[in-house]
Amino acid sequence: MTSKTKQVQEIVRCGKDPSYFFNTYLKIQHPVKGLITFDTFPFQDDCVDQFNDHRFNIVLKSRQLGLSTLVAAYSVWMAIFKREKNILVIATKLAVAQNFITKVKTMIRALPQWLLLPEIVANNKQMIQFSHGSQIKAIPTSEDAGRSEALSLLIVDEAAFVRNFDTIWTGIYPTISTGGRVIILSTPNGVGGQYYKLYTEGESGLNEFNAIKLPWDVHPERDQEWFEKTTGNMSKRQIAQEYLCDFTTSGETFLDNESIEHLRKIVVPPVAREGFDNNVWIWKYPLTAHNYVMSADVARGDAKDYSTFHIVDVDVGEVVAEYKGKVRPDVFAEIINEFGLKYNKALVCPENNSFGFATILKLIELKYPRLYYKRKNAVYIGDYVPPSTPETAGFTTNGKTRGTILAKLEEVIRNKQLLIYSSRFYEELKVFAWHNGKAQAKRGFNDDLVMSLAIATWLYDANTDYSKNAKALNDAMLQAMSMKTKTYDETPEGALSPMAVYSSSKNIDKREGSVKTNVSNAIKRGNIPPDMAWILK
Repeated sequence: MTSKTKQVQEIVRCGKDPSYFFNTYLKIQHPVKGLITFDTFPFQDDCVDQFNDHRFNIVLKSRQLGLSTLVAAYSVWMAIFKREKNILVIATKLAVAQNFITKVKTMIRALPQWLLLPEIVANNKQMIQFSHGSQIKAIPTSEDAGRSEALSLLIVDEAAFVRNFDTIWTGIYPTISTGGRVIILSTPNGVGGQYYKLYTEGESGLNEFNAIKLPWDVHPERDQEWFEKTTGNMSKRQIAQEYLCDFTTSGETFLDNESIEHLRKIVVPPVAREGFDNNVWIWKYPLTAHNYVMSADVARGDAKDYSTFHIVDVDVGEVVAEYKGKVRPDVFAEIINEFGLKYNKALVCPENNSFGFATILKLIELKYPRLYYKRKNAVYIGDYVPPSTPETAGFTTNGKTRGTILAKLEEVIRNKQLLIYSSRFYEELKVFAWHNGKAQAKRGFNDDLVMSLAIATWLYDANTDYSKNAKALNDAMLQAMSMKTKTYDETPEGALSPMAVYSSSKNIDKREGSVKTNVSNAIKRGNIPPDMAWILK
């Protein structure tokens, strides 16, 4: 067999089997050893097989598994052995995109000349193009990334950290839906976001993605000793993000993982769904002797946000009813009025910002009997209406008060002071995370139920007029007090004289001289201030 014939056979074999191509001819840059042969591990070979078998692949991975190098090698294989392939890599920033192209060029330069069939016709920091029409291009994140391209392969690196990935995916999906392939890979970055949605739905078989999970121990050179040594100085969140492929613990969520898991475990379906739109979820019906508070977050009714309310039984500490729907502010007031009256004329405290003001005006028009009112040093309830009623009704959410009520919500949930059964609330709280120092819903999600219950927990547990803790303290103080009555019909006259306060009965003498002596002695002893002695004369 001639060398030329052997080369042709090798070319054909490499074109059919990317793993063989990687292990036989491809070289990669090692940070310590320099240029070395790309000897793949079994889990990497399995990934390559899945890349070939499935058009849409999404990888949830641990750190430092060589997946970025693997997909770079896969893009090189496709670009060299396939004609007219447009391969696009989207990275978190420009430096990462350029580093990907550097890996690609290192692999190509190290190939035998006879194996590199097409010629390189374009070459820059972000792209390499071949004479047979294939190209590999890497770009940083932007909302129009890849929107105008007809793609053969899309690679999104660290997708959970790509800004506005939901917008990017919406724009780019049509370019690959007609036959292109996708490889999305990332470490986790908390619950929520487009990457989380695509992966979890793929794992559940709800979309076209093939989900691949690669925790730290898939690497054959890693054991428990390595893991403990590597993660010894890392936080729980960092370990979850970098090595455990754990969405829930990895993100900067508003609540800690233990609290979120506790809420998940106590979720139960409502016993009834009422209201004209069946969006009032009820877990417990009102009890005659119980007191209830009702908080509300108001939206316009025709946008992405929802109007929400919660009804809390303050006697036992549980959310007994909840609403989440899209209705006009005046209609929402009618729903609040209906269920507030059902729950023993619950104390109603809507947010009064923006559209909430319209809801409050409607509640006043409906003459709801127990609205929450505020002023600087007092609180009004019920029939008494202060002069500036609309302005003082409800709860004002601003930068300062928002932090206060959310801190109270976190404390109440963390200390398990309130039973919350709602799956809708749980789903919102999972994606309620810290972003630039502010707790808020992740992009594409809502936090209306979170804000409503935050107002309720503040009213229920913090406000001195209505709080559960203040009520319990007041009850305990009243029970500790007792009133004793004593009649004085047979009390000696001397016992009622002012002098009896300062001197014992044996010193009381009817003679004037003795009284004067006792007064003088009392002054000397300090029992009577000198300027008060006239009272006893």
